[in-house]
Amino acid sequence: MSSLDKMWVSFASMGFMMLSMGLIYFSRHKINNRVIKFIFALVAYVLLIIGFLSMIYIVFSGPTGG
Repeated sequence: MSSLDKMWVSFASMGFMMLSMGLIYFSRHKINNRVIKFIFALVAYVLLIIGFLSMIYIVFSGPTGG
């Protein structure tokens, strides 16, 4: 994977983490329906895990020297 591709993957993973932070906030404080609250929290935690794993991949894959 090239350095530019790693940059875009890291931006996407940071975006997933920010989006999950917002979804967790909404599911805990703004939504009263239990089913929608569960769906929002589930999506948020899935995005958080995907963001975490992709960031771990980027960090441990090392530099792409050329």
